[in-house]
This record gives sequence, C-alpha cells and structure tokens, in this order.
Amino acid sequence: MSAHCCEHDTPAPAQISNLPRYRRVLWIALLVNAAMFAVEIVAGVAFGSVSLLADAIDFAGDALNYGVSLAVLTAALVWRARMALLKAVSMLGFGLFVLLRAAWSVWGGGVPDPATMGLVAMLALASNVSVAWMLYAFREGDANMRSVWLCSRNDAIGNLAVMAAALGVFGTGTAWPDLGVAALMAALALQGGLQVWRQAHEELRVRPQP
Repeated sequence: MSAHCCEHDTPAPAQISNLPRYRRVLWIALLVNAAMFAVEIVAGVAFGSVSLLADAIDFAGDALNYGVSLAVLTAALVWRARMALLKAVSMLGFGLFVLLRAAWSVWGGGVPDPATMGLVAMLALASNVSVAWMLYAFREGDANMRSVWLCSRNDAIGNLAVMAAALGVFGTGTAWPDLGVAALMAALALQGGLQVWRQAHEELRVRPQP
C-alpha cells in the first residue's frame, strides 16, 4: 500500500459503495478475528510461541477495530477520523508491546513447538486472506476504512511470517526465528499505525470541526 494515503479522495458516509455489504463484511471479520484470538492465545501460551501470542493479541485488536468501525460507519467524517486516531494508537501500542515481549523472551523464553506454530499459522492465514479478500474493494476510503484494510493486510503477511518462523524453529532448534517474526509483526503494526495517524490528522485538518 502507498504511504501517501492522504492523497485519495475521501467519501462521505452516504458515498460508501454498497454500505450494506460493507457492514456485513465487517461483522464477519469481527467474528472471525474473535475466534482466532481464542485459538492463538491458547496455542501461544501452551506451546511457548511469542509470534503466536503476538498474532493472538493482533486478532483481539482487530476484532475491536471492526467493532469500532461498525459503530461509526454512518457517523460524520470528523468522528470517523477521530476513531481512526484511536485505532492508530492501538496499532502503535501493539507494535511496542510485541517488541518488548520479544526482548524479554531473549532471556526468559524457551523453544516453541514448530508443528503447532505451523498448523495454527495456516488456519490464521486462511482466515485473514478470506477477510482481506472481502475488504479489498473498500481499501481506498477514508482513514477509518483504510485502517480496516491495513489490519487485514498486515495480518495475512504476519501469518506467512509465522509459518516461515515455524520452519526456522524446526531447522535450527532455537527460538530466534520465532522472536524475529514477532519483531517483524511489531514493525508492520508501527508502520500501519503511522499511516492511519497521518491520514486521520489530515482529514481533521481539512474538515470543519463540529
């Protein structure tokens, strides 16, 4: 995705293409992400994978993201931009948390189970690709819509990275591939959060305040 996200025209709520379909897609995305959070948090804790724990927290954040998007879907642009700022903060906070968790695991963590990592990552990838495919048509809207698309895109990339980490853990017998992927996921969250923050600020700057 282009870093120059503020260059796109921003539709008013009534101009969102196929609003009923977009609402249905958000509901599906919310339920899928909530279910995958439960699966990954259990697997991450039980089998000692930092990247699975990171992905689980990401799924939880995305479920909240979709819920907030549903709540402000037909609100005025200024309120949607303000909610996008809050979501940007959550993305940035997630990235910082994962970096700290990975750093702690360098000293206190063990070697995760690569087979479990791979299987759960495949399930997560199937879920995220399905959601991203449904959201693809709505990726060029305002900051709120863009944050939804960015979350789904980043999740699919993260799942592929977790699968690669599982192979790395299997091949090396160390936790370093798992920790490296956790750091990569943190970087994606930080990048996406900054993009959404910049576009939301631009929308608040150019639109009259209520």
